[in-house]
Amino acid sequence: MCGIVAYAGIKKCKNILIEGLKRLEYRGYDSAGIAIMVKKPGTEGGPGGFYVSVIKEAGKIKVMEEEAKSLKEDGTLGIGHTRWATHGEPVRENAHPHTDCTGKIAVVHNGIIENFTRLKRELSGEGHRFKSDTDTEVLPHLLEKYYEGDLLVAMQKLIKDIRGSGAIVAISADNPDEIIGARIASPLVAGISKEGNFLASDMPAVLEHTKNFMVIYDYETVRVTPNSVDIYDSEGRPVKREPFHANWNISSAEKSGYEDFMLKEIFEQPFGIKETMRGRLTGGYLHFDELNLSEEKIKKLKRIQIIAAGTSYHAALTGKLLIERWAKIPVEVDFSSEYRYRDPIVEENCLFIAITQSGETIDTLAAIREARSKDAKVVSITNVVGSTISRESDSVIYTHAGPEIGVCATKTFTSQIIVLYLMAVYFAKIRKKINVEKYKTILEELSNIPDKVQIILDQSGAIKKIADRTYRYSCFLFLGRIFGLPTALEGALKLKEVSYIHAEGYPAGEMKHGPIALTDSRTVVVGIAPRDPVYEKILSNIQEVKARKATIFTIASEGDGSIEEYSDYVFHVPGTLKELYGILTIIPLQLYSYYIAKNLSRDVDQPRNLAKSVTVE
Repeated sequence: MCGIVAYAGIKKCKNILIEGLKRLEYRGYDSAGIAIMVKKPGTEGGPGGFYVSVIKEAGKIKVMEEEAKSLKEDGTLGIGHTRWATHGEPVRENAHPHTDCTGKIAVVHNGIIENFTRLKRELSGEGHRFKSDTDTEVLPHLLEKYYEGDLLVAMQKLIKDIRGSGAIVAISADNPDEIIGARIASPLVAGISKEGNFLASDMPAVLEHTKNFMVIYDYETVRVTPNSVDIYDSEGRPVKREPFHANWNISSAEKSGYEDFMLKEIFEQPFGIKETMRGRLTGGYLHFDELNLSEEKIKKLKRIQIIAAGTSYHAALTGKLLIERWAKIPVEVDFSSEYRYRDPIVEENCLFIAITQSGETIDTLAAIREARSKDAKVVSITNVVGSTISRESDSVIYTHAGPEIGVCATKTFTSQIIVLYLMAVYFAKIRKKINVEKYKTILEELSNIPDKVQIILDQSGAIKKIADRTYRYSCFLFLGRIFGLPTALEGALKLKEVSYIHAEGYPAGEMKHGPIALTDSRTVVVGIAPRDPVYEKILSNIQEVKARKATIFTIASEGDGSIEEYSDYVFHVPGTLKELYGILTIIPLQLYSYYIAKNLSRDVDQPRNLAKSVTVE
């Protein structure tokens, strides 16, 4: 996610802002910028005596910092930003801060404005001029529209006009002694010190200056001056809030108090899932303009090919099951590394979907080039705006999980599955393969998924206890059927990646065809057994390996007491539609792999021999 830092005080702020942004580099970014309130030469300040100086560049902070050296002016109030692209490529024009038509108002923003297209169209019709492709740029123009002498009041009107999420921070040359902030579902904290006050998206940005903070809550606004921090509720009424003292050091604060980035990112999944659905699933309806596919083309689809690698491949397997079940379109899933070497057939009315977290996976890139050479229409699903694959695809669907620092994919995996859920039900509705009641039921249950994921995360201690009792085993087999199979494959991959223990995922029915020979008292068998149409089958498979003295750990649906008779350990997940269990059952397995690896003293954020993005064959 983007990083924000702002300062109003008695010290010169350029270096404070730049150093604060460096403290937020761990969040991931593709451009950076600052805006400083500067006094006009020969003036005494006051209205008309200041202007806003903006420096921003694509790339690393050091690029922007080098450019800022030419900035002779400095002031004691300013805002800074590192951007993780969500709308518009990572180029200078799209970097923050963004300004209004007059150049007096500058804004930085962390989040997504869902209704920016409508707002931009209306503002353009009123004469506002836009310079970027970002959703954020509507914000300074809205502030300009609503400004009548008080930037705080303008911000309070703005947050009632936008739909989406965001921490928003703004300054105006007409109000040179204050910074105005607002929050909707994105982090924003105020820092208090004797030498000035701060706003930031995360505490590490300003921990070297203060350890006294106040959290800004949803739909609140805040006015920061060198001597005060005043918070207002959604109706503009003053809020009394006492600062708290943070005892974290810089390192622990970057991880929000979590021991590792992997654990932090596992716990960020409810937010990442919500962000990925935001703007696509609203008011009980699906919106998928970014697919760039007409309804007529969707109705004519005869086949879909999905290519992916690693964790993304397991998401693709879930996508195959969903699209075939709901939309009744045959789906073929290929490993990216194999696709182009087998002279693949691309038929007319065939859609090609590429899934890649980074958008730079070399095998997946080669595969889409092969498909395009055969006139395939390519849709990519990725987490990185401006990545190579996004540029070489006909259309792009971005997951909005935010940057993933840990090498092993967790929150990006669940965000990919969410996109595939949405795509599958969207296709099904257009092709009239599901009725209105089924359509609404699926969307309603999808809307509940983030809360159900949170329920699982709240029971992480139970998973840790199971990991504490099983981490010394040398062989793990993960078994699943239908929607449980991709979960089994991904669960085994996660354990291999972070613990270096031999683990394999299998279709449960295949056990008798060879893998059952591996099971003995040194084996842990992890069964994915929610209450679905193949429940009795997976139960039978679990009994088979139990008879071979394996230790059994089962992921089951809430309320299933009978499974305990055949299991040494059981973890229950909330009930849901049978097609949606895949996203709930993977969460405990991510935690299970994490806790086993920690018991073995592994580096879970940077496992040996692995890279975040595979960019060479």
